[in-house]
Amino acid sequence: MKFSLFVHMERLDASQNHKELYDEFVQLCEIADRGGMHAIWTGEHHAMDFTIAPNPFVNIADLARRTRNVRLGTGTVIAPFWHPIKLAGEAAMTDIIADGRLDLGIARGAYSFEYERLLPGLDAWGAGQRMRELVPAVKGIWRGDYAHDGEFWKFPSTTSAPKPLQEPHPPIWVAARDPNSHEFAVANGCNVQCTPLANGEAEIASLMERFNAACAKSPDIARPKIMLLLHTYVGSDQADIDQAASELSVYYNYFFAWFRNQRPISQGLIERLSEQELAENRNLAPDMMKANMPVGTADEVVARLKVYEDLGYDEYSLWIDSGMSFERKKASLERFIADVMPAFA
Repeated sequence: MKFSLFVHMERLDASQNHKELYDEFVQLCEIADRGGMHAIWTGEHHAMDFTIAPNPFVNIADLARRTRNVRLGTGTVIAPFWHPIKLAGEAAMTDIIADGRLDLGIARGAYSFEYERLLPGLDAWGAGQRMRELVPAVKGIWRGDYAHDGEFWKFPSTTSAPKPLQEPHPPIWVAARDPNSHEFAVANGCNVQCTPLANGEAEIASLMERFNAACAKSPDIARPKIMLLLHTYVGSDQADIDQAASELSVYYNYFFAWFRNQRPISQGLIERLSEQELAENRNLAPDMMKANMPVGTADEVVARLKVYEDLGYDEYSLWIDSGMSFERKKASLERFIADVMPAFA
């Protein structure tokens, strides 16, 4: 099982400016590269200081000049916000800049907040349909002389300018949760990204079952790769671990507050949650963070990850966005590299 870092600029309040956040983002990526991680993933979000990532290709182009070995992936671009010709060209140019290190992750998106602002009236179903049309169209544009007459996009014969460096094209990953998404990804020769959030090991096993079932339905297609994305914290002692669990509890409360899209938002920041509100959601309590995610000592994290490896996951991505201080993120990442990854060498 390979290891990667999933990272954005992110903040819960205005205590840091965006330049400081970007400098910290770069430092974490450089640690991952020096530490021998396989890849760095960064995604796309709009008008949300919770996850600051307006165009992952910009970040990846910068990281391409700051790193030497890691692959650089979009985790993920939001399909309905891209025209196929534009996505094909920008991804191809980024692959050239990155010397053939690009992986292209694509998703339908998750936040109604973003749909309302970029494509009013869009819902998750419509976004998923756009993703299903986008993926084969981008492949066709990369092949060249490709015309498209679909439900959402129509254009005459078109060739990507430039074409990507990797042949036939960069690996494509699809964010999948429901069985239909797994089946679409596998049938189209795409790798799969899975994000169980804080739902625990039963969900992690179920996601693999959905992937295996999708592979069984497409026996003539080479089995693609599957990646597990999960919050992880390697603590120095019990007090440190307990603090991380509390911080992740706060983070997930804000995550779902953004997802529900009901609280006031000002200057890109959601209205602060009260202590009472943070305590009301038992499923997101600190002890549930420790129960459902690898949050513990290095040995405890290794034991959890061995379970995921045995299930068949090809890649494990450490989701480091957490509302924690940069110093705490950095310390956990360094412990993960030094004390967890060698157990899988």
